[in-house]
Amino acid sequence: MSDLPESRRTAAHRGSRARIVLWIVLALVLLLILAVAWVGVRGALAKGHLERAVGDVDTLRSQLTGGDTAAAQKTAKHLEREAGAARSLTGDPIWGASQNVPFFGANLRAVRQVSVVVDDVARNAVTPVADVIGGLGTDSFAPKNGKVDLQPIVDAQPAVAKATTTLARADRDADAIDTSDTLSPVTTAVAELRNALSSASAQVTTANRVVQLAPAMLGNDGERNYLLLFQNNAELRAGGGIPGAVALLQTDDGAIHLQNQTSGGSFGPYAQPILPLTPDTTGLYGSITGKYMQDVTLTPRFDVSAKLARAMWKQKFGEQVDGVLAMDPVTLSYILEATGPVKLPTGDTLTSDNAVKLLLSDVYARYSDPVVQDAFFASAASAVFDKVASGDFDPQQFVSALSQSSGEDRLRLWSADRAEQRRISGTAVAGELPTESASSREFAVYLNDGTGSKMDYYLEKTVSVGSSVCRKDGRPTSVVEVTIKNTAPADAATSLPEYVTGGGDFGVEPGKIKTLIATYAPEGAIFLGAAKDGKTTAVQTATDGGHPVAQLQTLLAPGQSLTYRVAFLGESKYAKAPVQASSTPGVRQSEARPIAFECDQPLAAG
Repeated sequence: MSDLPESRRTAAHRGSRARIVLWIVLALVLLLILAVAWVGVRGALAKGHLERAVGDVDTLRSQLTGGDTAAAQKTAKHLEREAGAARSLTGDPIWGASQNVPFFGANLRAVRQVSVVVDDVARNAVTPVADVIGGLGTDSFAPKNGKVDLQPIVDAQPAVAKATTTLARADRDADAIDTSDTLSPVTTAVAELRNALSSASAQVTTANRVVQLAPAMLGNDGERNYLLLFQNNAELRAGGGIPGAVALLQTDDGAIHLQNQTSGGSFGPYAQPILPLTPDTTGLYGSITGKYMQDVTLTPRFDVSAKLARAMWKQKFGEQVDGVLAMDPVTLSYILEATGPVKLPTGDTLTSDNAVKLLLSDVYARYSDPVVQDAFFASAASAVFDKVASGDFDPQQFVSALSQSSGEDRLRLWSADRAEQRRISGTAVAGELPTESASSREFAVYLNDGTGSKMDYYLEKTVSVGSSVCRKDGRPTSVVEVTIKNTAPADAATSLPEYVTGGGDFGVEPGKIKTLIATYAPEGAIFLGAAKDGKTTAVQTATDGGHPVAQLQTLLAPGQSLTYRVAFLGESKYAKAPVQASSTPGVRQSEARPIAFECDQPLAAG
């Protein structure tokens, strides 16, 4: 039995326990310090790897642009190593546990998610594409010895498809990163990642569609025949311009030939539409849409126009084409920047600077016979195509020309193959009606000539669009504004050729321009009203495939202009989505401008 008193023994026991607790606390503090140091050091290392990965992306972009594919492949491998290192450094158990610490945990969690996303993109998108990029560049689509080598494009299909899927997933994962409690540098980094992924995903999706479609459409599996519509913007149609010349474009194992050219005026009129038309199409654009080749693009639905043109070609020549392509003289002018000047049979030299004026204005002053005009138009297109088919052009400028043209709605493509058409659908060349989603609400303005002449060469147009939530139920009010002006000379009635003014043959006084303006809203919208030059006006209201349409007929003398406003009520679920508007491309085309309006007077002039 101990000689110590009971009180002293109890105190000693308590002291021992206190020391144990103290040591435990000190150990925990030490572990916490070590953990913080561990996470801090690894975080600093991960930050360095991510920064170097970002630098690799810029280097890679420059190398690919410059065509240095060998260097690009090395950079891609280095990018993959840097991204993998960042992912590894932020993936250990200590980092994982630290993600649950208040405040700092949110930042660590975000950095970890960024590392995972970047690593996934590096391994499953950048590296696979870099491995095949040596045989696939912008010059892959340039004919050599009269044909495009399709094998490198076929070889690239799996890698590009994988990259597309990876980037789409990465785009979603980046959007899901929670930055509500992160520090400013982390928040900024995540925002930059999202922007980069969104842009890259859209670009790669487009590239994938091209890579998947191009071989088959260029005849890799056998001969293909396409109907080519040359649209004349001097006489507007909702889909672009009147199809003044038509030709057969044949592809076979990468070789491209333009043949069997004829005038659009040589088709029809047919007693009945060549194919059945919907009541919507007939009500807005008339049965003539299906009776004349020159009117198939009265509807903005290019799939409808293409099917009608295809049926007319088959009836006239007995050939069933595999698809339809449409372009205009402005597109030819862009392509001429890549090919350089082209000599025409007439002795004229067609250049990027004079193509539009020569084809849409000068030709009418020079030749009074419409047949000769169409022949001149066709010969110009043929000369440009021959230059392209020979491969004698700058590939990068050529791709840029096609990109600019499709971005301005000047280039259209439809395939009779349903699987191919599904890939085309949703792209800039599909020629589809406006859509609505959480990312954007689209409106469209379509112009059809009512003069029966080539006066639209002198028609200028600007489009503006804006939206605001003006109601308690959250439904947005959207306004589309269109301003058009007749820029023809004051003496147009006498100074311009009769074929250009129409000579009054269709009831329009020479020099004036008659235009039908159809404004389309997304499905589910409600027409609220319209105004012309600030005053309420009556318009034709209709629907086209569920899209509300407001159509106005205008008549402008030289120098006159008018402003037309239309208001629609949208659905609340998409109220926050930004609005945009496309329009029929004329001789000149510009992006839609933003517009503001008062909720109590949305139709009032600004």
